[in-house]
Amino acid sequence: MRRRPALLAGALATLAGCSGREAPEPRPTSTEVPAALRTAAPRAASTPAAGATEQPGTPMAEREAVLGLLNKRNNLSQDLVIKPGEQRRVGDVVLRLAACERTAPWEMPRETGAFVQVFVRKPGSAEDANWPRVFSGWLFKNSPSLNVVEHPIYDVWVKDCKMRFPGEEDAPAPAASGDAGDERAKPSPRPASSPKASASEQAGGAERATSSNET
Repeated sequence: MRRRPALLAGALATLAGCSGREAPEPRPTSTEVPAALRTAAPRAASTPAAGATEQPGTPMAEREAVLGLLNKRNNLSQDLVIKPGEQRRVGDVVLRLAACERTAPWEMPRETGAFVQVFVRKPGSAEDANWPRVFSGWLFKNSPSLNVVEHPIYDVWVKDCKMRFPGEEDAPAPAASGDAGDERAKPSPRPASSPKASASEQAGGAERATSSNET
């Protein structure tokens, strides 16, 4: 029975010591692409291959793909904007973009795709070593089940391909609510009476006046 107060005092002293310590600062996320992957970075195709027809729209090198990246361990996701031929690193994963496409506004069904390569560093390996490629292929926005990134930690998907086609313009802005309200408040003009109706009304008025004088 006498040991309980001593144990409680020791526990309280331990908690007090722990509460006085400052929480460790979070480690910054590495964003520098490893040297081994930088030397093998692809280049965006600026000219079509021989015999291929150049597609209309923004040139491939000037397009921008928006890729979503999810870390399944901490449930944190972020959007990465990458141009063809570029790559981005977030911690232990590197995303490399080779191309992105989307259908023209007059084509149906509409689809957006990006050719992506995913590299993930093996746990415990050196900074510039052991970055195996875990995915390489096209990802589609409206048909994600056609090709998926199968990895226990990371998930990658395509969200947009920023490009424009010839003649493609922004939709006109809708009218302001105040203007619409003013138009609704205005009364509609009354239809003008026809000449025949006015003549018949005048004749009827003359007949009524004659009958009143006779009486």
